[in-house]
Amino acid sequence: MAILPIITAPDPRLKRTCRPVAAVDDEIRRMMDDMLETMYAAPGIGLAAPQVGVDLRVIVVDVAKEGSPPSPHCLANPEILWSSEDHALYNEGCLSLPEQFAEVERPAKVRVGYLDRDGKPRELEADGLLAVCIQHEMDHLEGVLFVDHVSRLKREMILKRLAKAKKRESESVPA
Repeated sequence: MAILPIITAPDPRLKRTCRPVAAVDDEIRRMMDDMLETMYAAPGIGLAAPQVGVDLRVIVVDVAKEGSPPSPHCLANPEILWSSEDHALYNEGCLSLPEQFAEVERPAKVRVGYLDRDGKPRELEADGLLAVCIQHEMDHLEGVLFVDHVSRLKREMILKRLAKAKKRESESVPA
């Protein structure tokens, strides 16, 4: 397994729509494992393939509480089959937008169809933080960031802070 570099905004690769996975094979399973290791090391609770520079429809999530055993979910070609009419507001962050947070409203419950690590079709019903995390990561597969769900002013402020941080970082790295 390997820890992969996480792409941070603003980066055009985060705005692309991803391609479906043709089949869950050893290469995809290896990528899922690398994504989980990267997510845990960050640390985070979810990661989508485009965040590590891969334009495939793969996400990994684990919302197990600290001190609890890991409970990872690896989803290839996830799609929302059903979402509740009830919505919930969560303060979201993202590994691709470090140290930035905003309140985002999403359906409180979802049912997701996907291919598991063995390529078998599965369904998962999720609510609470797991539902939020899955929807957040699935947005990445469409080139959508959590800041795309907030006001234009708030989004511009967050992206401006990230651009400044990236500039400072690149200036401090010796050539």
